[in-house]
Amino acid sequence: MADRSARDLTAHARERFGPRAGDYRTSELHAGGPDLTLLIDWLAPRPGEKALDVATGGGHVALALARGGVDVEACDLTPEMLEEARGLLEDHDCTARFAVAEAGALPYRDAEFDIVTCRIAAHHFPDAQAFFDEVARVLKPGGRLGFQDQTLPPEGPSAVLTDVFERTRDSSHNQAYNERGWMTLIERAELVIERSQLVDKRHDFRDWTARQGCSEATVVELTRQMAEAPEGMRRWLEPEYEGERIVAFNNRHLVVLATKRP
Repeated sequence: MADRSARDLTAHARERFGPRAGDYRTSELHAGGPDLTLLIDWLAPRPGEKALDVATGGGHVALALARGGVDVEACDLTPEMLEEARGLLEDHDCTARFAVAEAGALPYRDAEFDIVTCRIAAHHFPDAQAFFDEVARVLKPGGRLGFQDQTLPPEGPSAVLTDVFERTRDSSHNQAYNERGWMTLIERAELVIERSQLVDKRHDFRDWTARQGCSEATVVELTRQMAEAPEGMRRWLEPEYEGERIVAFNNRHLVVLATKRP
């Protein structure tokens, strides 16, 4: 049952993201921001190093690494995303190698990379622990992981309902974790957390729902969920209203730098 569920989730993610790949390439929230700058600054990539960007999406992290002279491999579950990423790098006179791959079964050799990155993607993975275990496998001793993803509030009920809110908008969303949860998964892979920081990304509600092709009924349901949210969820998401219409809210992310023991 678990294997079938994972296969179903993988197929569903491809189905949802294939037609929307271009929207993620052009999304300002994915293309940049202080969170991406922080991630790259912490990694301090050096020319000639070899990096793997997992679930590259529109290719924004791969581009940032390639601009620094890094030899970049980029993989994603969705072929259409890889085409968008390839186009983005070509537009900026940068290159990388691209492969269709699942995050929990990376087609790369042991100890192949100086750097592995994964930004705003792991909440889709069927098995996030398998992904971090794969990161530890493909990193060289002393290699660095740059990781970023959305987090949940510390209060249990608010965490569950915040995750439901995300899944209502995008049914390929599998599981996010709170700050401690993500770090526990990283540490279980025997990676050492060097730095971590919570950062806020402010979502325009209309753009956020449109990027996943939400129906009017889904928008109404999301509005209801926010209106009925417990205090912890509302404090975490900080919704902004015009009348009864949500216009914006926070998406709180965790940025982590971790290393593989020498």
